[in-house]
Amino acid sequence: MFTLTHGSTEGFPDSSAFLAWLNQLPPAWQSFFTAERELFITRAPGRLDLMGGIADYSGALVLQLPISVATHVALQRRNDRRVRIVSLAVESGAPARSFEMGLEEFGTAAAPLDYATACERFKRKPEMQWAAYIAGVFLVLLRERGIEFAEGANLLIRSRLPEGKGISSSAALEVAAMQAVAAAYELDLEPSAGAFLCQIVENRVAGAPCGVMDQMASMCGGPDELLALVCQPGTLQEPVKLPAGLAVWGIDSGIRHAVGGSDYGTVRTAAFMGYRILAMLAELECEATDTPGKVRIVDPRWHGYLANLSASEFEQQFAPYLPQRISGADFLAQYQGITDPVTTVDPARSYPVAAATRHPIYENERVNLFAELLRHWQDESQARLLGELMYASHASYSACGLGSEGTDELVRLVREAGPAQGLFGAKITGGGSGGAVAILGRPEAETVVEAIAATYAQHTGREPLGLRGSSPGAAQFGYLRLKKE
Repeated sequence: MFTLTHGSTEGFPDSSAFLAWLNQLPPAWQSFFTAERELFITRAPGRLDLMGGIADYSGALVLQLPISVATHVALQRRNDRRVRIVSLAVESGAPARSFEMGLEEFGTAAAPLDYATACERFKRKPEMQWAAYIAGVFLVLLRERGIEFAEGANLLIRSRLPEGKGISSSAALEVAAMQAVAAAYELDLEPSAGAFLCQIVENRVAGAPCGVMDQMASMCGGPDELLALVCQPGTLQEPVKLPAGLAVWGIDSGIRHAVGGSDYGTVRTAAFMGYRILAMLAELECEATDTPGKVRIVDPRWHGYLANLSASEFEQQFAPYLPQRISGADFLAQYQGITDPVTTVDPARSYPVAAATRHPIYENERVNLFAELLRHWQDESQARLLGELMYASHASYSACGLGSEGTDELVRLVREAGPAQGLFGAKITGGGSGGAVAILGRPEAETVVEAIAATYAQHTGREPLGLRGSSPGAAQFGYLRLKKE
């Protein structure tokens, strides 16, 4: 039986349920935690990307809503240097996933394992790659903070965030694990710094080329407000409150989205290719590096971010000179490389440079206008413009090649319902190519959203997951401490 000795689950019914679940673990797992050490519990929510999405890696403002669905991590320190991780599925009867390693495999602060080797080790066995998001926390803290762990840990994971839905299940996993390690080992981690460390876990250990918005939303977000983050690389603005007359929902398309998928990676790489071409057209100084395919650009004009170009500047001075598509081989022959630290140009691939470059420039302007409309909210007449900004963002995803028939159908159904039925706009979330759609409407339009989900299921044969509600990020939740009796 576990007894709570620090923290509270008040306002977090899912955390109360998690504690009850711990006390009802099946006999096979009763001995996973001992009575010798305290147990630390952390919680990190997923997020809905209302505006900004894939423009984060180009320096745009993004607006993210932490949702009510979350991942919990229970951690107990061990007497040896082993790390054992178990993920127990929410679905009854689904198999558990487990992973175990010795921390000595990550090396020492003086000679830590390099990220490329760690990433390759986790990818060597696809069935073990999920563990990179948790075990990678120990390696990143070792490499980035010089923290050597004299003791290992047992970690039990239970997530209600389904994978591949575009709602940041991976970021929530990293953030909950990072917070649990920080609490159990008494590490002083400022929330935004912890989010950046989690991004390194995903980029360098798990090998997924994401920006930092997901980790920031899961770590630093507040309930019923949009986390406003300028991704240069990650400056938090005042959060944007949702007016009482607006609500946000998410509907999963049933099409699996993957941040590490080739579509997302192709578009991200293409955006950095576009930036490299613009830098040449603007006569910015470009230097070779010791890494093949990577360059360094001296950029006092845009400071390395496409989002710092205005749409008019882009269209008048640069857009006519960008190729619609270019092969990786031709690009490397002409421009040597890109500045992105987490993607590389594949000579055999064709890249949609013009669309991928245009997207973050226009998206940043859309997001800033969206935020201003919400910050100076007067009445519902502004909601139609908010919706049009969302529809334009969705169309831009498709122009980049990140659309999907499922998300397009959901957006079409929302547009068809329209303001007359209380719905103002919708767009694909996060990295695109499937996943969920975010919907903006009046709070009383919930039944309309439910009807759209039912219609979509009837048309496609896919049972969509509905998302409604918000909750605090991991930093506001803090941690719970339990004693086993």
